[in-house]
This record gives sequence, C-alpha cells and structure tokens, in this order.
Amino acid sequence: MLKVKVLTIFPEIFPGFLATSLTGKALKEGLWQLEAINIRNYAFDKHGSVDDTPCGGGAGMIMRPDVLGEAIEQNYRGGKIIYMSPKGQPLTQKTVHRLAKESDLMIVCGRFEGVDERVIEEYNIEEISIGDYILTGGEQAAMIMLDAVVRLLPGVLGNSESIQNESFEQNLLEYPQYTRPIKWKNRSVPEILLSGHHENVAKWQHEQALQITKIRRPDLLEKNLDSQ
Repeated sequence: MLKVKVLTIFPEIFPGFLATSLTGKALKEGLWQLEAINIRNYAFDKHGSVDDTPCGGGAGMIMRPDVLGEAIEQNYRGGKIIYMSPKGQPLTQKTVHRLAKESDLMIVCGRFEGVDERVIEEYNIEEISIGDYILTGGEQAAMIMLDAVVRLLPGVLGNSESIQNESFEQNLLEYPQYTRPIKWKNRSVPEILLSGHHENVAKWQHEQALQITKIRRPDLLEKNLDSQ
C-alpha cells in the first residue's frame, strides 16, 4: 500500500478530484492512503508565517527553510520526498512507474516564489515538473502526479492489459479507438477492426501508433531509437 503525505498551506484542497473515480475508490478501499499536513502548524509565530523576502532582492516571497524543515522532520517516516517545481525534471510515464513502486511518498507543495534551496539540498528532495508552465501552487501538480501514480497500483485498474497499450508506455502515442455505433455522421469504424483477425488488427494498431507519434511527438520515436 502506498502512503502519501502532502505538505501544503492549503490542506483543504485535498483529496480534491482524487476522491472520485478509480483513485477515490482505491482510497476508500485502502489501496493507498493520503494525509494532507498544514505547514503553518510548524510556524514559529502566532501568525503562522511560512515565508519571507528573498535574499538578494527580487519579487515575491520564499518559503522559510526552518518552518518547512520542521514540517518535514516531524512527519517524515521514510521514502522519497518530492517537491513539485517548474524547474524539476519533467514527469514521464517512466517516472510514474518508479514512484508507484514506493511504499511512502512525501510531497512538498510550494507557494509564492518557491522554497529555500537549502531545504532541497538538506533532505535530498527530488524536483518534478508536470509541464513548462507556472501554476499558483504545487497542490494541483501534486494531484495530477498522484492520479498517474495511483492508477498503476495493484488492484486499482480492472484490466491491467489496458496499461500496456496506453500512450507513452512503449514511447508511442496510443492508436485511435472506436466503439458502437459502427456508423455515425457518415463516418464508419475502420473495417479492419471489424474483421475479427487479431493479428491484422494488432498490426494496424501498431502502424497507427507509429504514424500518430511521428506526426505529433517525433521526439518519442527518437527515444525508441536511442534505447535500441
């Protein structure tokens, strides 16, 4: 079972959409645990201050290392510590698989202009980014990452084979999918998918995946070549 602790100044945001659908069902069934911890509880003044002005000047505020450090030390019970950061390594399906094998995760959700660099260095924190854009805080990013991780946990998905054919699993985007009705708005399901010939269907799906990836994400094909 995966145990997740999230450090945030807005614990009320959680579990958010993680309480719905497959992740929510898995949470209720105890396939994973989530605890949102308020960083302000570890502040050293009556106002619950967690930030201060940046050394050297600059806009915004920085989360204090003493407050955040105290929150980490009082709640850390082992496992990987992650800081959701736009300057972190991009979140990939490979990373998601790695995190899904952990038994404990602690996720630091930054606010303001970020956290004091000494915290990252002191606790050997891994920085992860969900994309090349800026959010108001790390909470949204943490939930997106957790959604991707939790669905890979044993027992969460009903059909484990569905994972193997998803986008990014083989450094390919997923092939087009169809269902009934067979004809809709003068558009028909490709005949090959109705043939019942599993080998030909698999070949068509692979060719479609290659074609789509070549057009939309040629960088993924380069990864395939590099791994050979």
